[in-house]
Amino acid sequence: MKEASDIIKDFENFLISEGDELNTIRSYTYDLLQLENFLSIRKKTPITTTVHDLRDFIHTMFDTGLSPRSINRKISSIKAFYRYLVFNKTINYSPASDLELLKVGRKLPLILSIDEVTSIIESADEKTPLGLRDRACLELLYAAGLRISELLSLTITDLDLDNDLVNVIGKGNKQRIVPFGKKAEKAIDEYISIGRPLIIKKRSSPFLILNARGKNMSRMGFLKILRKYRIKAGIKKRVTPHMFRHSFATHLLEAGADLRVVQELLGHVDISTTQIYTHIDREYLKEIYREHHPRA
Repeated sequence: MKEASDIIKDFENFLISEGDELNTIRSYTYDLLQLENFLSIRKKTPITTTVHDLRDFIHTMFDTGLSPRSINRKISSIKAFYRYLVFNKTINYSPASDLELLKVGRKLPLILSIDEVTSIIESADEKTPLGLRDRACLELLYAAGLRISELLSLTITDLDLDNDLVNVIGKGNKQRIVPFGKKAEKAIDEYISIGRPLIIKKRSSPFLILNARGKNMSRMGFLKILRKYRIKAGIKKRVTPHMFRHSFATHLLEAGADLRVVQELLGHVDISTTQIYTHIDREYLKEIYREHHPRA
């Protein structure tokens, strides 16, 4: 019989083959290794686990003070793992099938104002190759509402500059075509024609976004760049790449875009995921009302 760690590794390889994001896979693996440690104390394995074992594990998470949202992530990891074991015919029935997610209030995502987005983007120095790259990165991140992983995995051939479109491979290896505006087109064109050749020199790479050594930029590399321009723009609050995506969706809805269109642009499978941005829109309307109505 396989060791628990080997079974978890098989599941990890399965997720990789399915095209799941690296961060998602790491989260699943972390949660399942925690479960493995818990089960080993009980002399149990993933194969011999019962629903009572799983519920006891969840209760220990409560005892450590973990938030309901974080506990739900672990429940989702466990359910996905046991679905895989049933699918793989390792077990006949999932002991996690009766586990239910906790009800938690949905937090509104943090966004940037249009002025904040503009000031960050325009902080990039377009007189240098790296500045041209940074401007193109920031313009495209906001113009197309991309996840950071989607941006950094883009290749040159994913761009259609004649029609201002980008081919994006999102979560679950799902493909979508997203338009972008003229400002993004200008920044990308200048980067590709002027900045990128000076960065890559005689090397070659299919990736659009390169680091200073001419290789595919890492997530950490982009975070350092974003922090630099956030400080340069004089913005005090923490800014993440995903806030550009949240801002993209919110600003579209504030301007009157149809919810279904925004869902398509973001690549959301379920429209309920996109509907969170309508709540932000309502908060924005309330704020404007409070500021300007004489009897607010």
